[in-house]
Amino acid sequence: QVQLVESGGRLVQAGGSVRLSCAASGRTFSQNTMAWFRQAPGKEREFVAGISWSGRTTYYADSVKGRFTISRDNAKNTVYLEMNSLKSEDTAVYYCAAGTRETYSRGSSRYSASEYDYWGQGTQVTVSS
Repeated sequence: QVQLVESGGRLVQAGGSVRLSCAASGRTFSQNTMAWFRQAPGKEREFVAGISWSGRTTYYADSVKGRFTISRDNAKNTVYLEMNSLKSEDTAVYYCAAGTRETYSRGSSRYSASEYDYWGQGTQVTVSS
């Protein structure tokens, strides 16, 4: 069992930066693939970024490549999402999610919300233009 709590969401101007954190409880965090998803009003939840249990593999949605960076600190049971050059279309509720140890290696499936078993409550990021 993994419990996830996101923080760091806020109102920011376009072009600005925000760093999200996701604190995890549970003995298995260091063995979980972790990911960030987001959901804008009236839209489906979409994949943003993922990271393997070791941190050696990261993967991103095309829309955020080069702007967002996912990282993790297994000693602190925390995963981060550094978001730079923010755009109005990045406005959404951002969710942290935990998958299995192997989720990151499952090809195109690793981008699907159904591959992740545990979810946080979300944190709002609003980008003003």
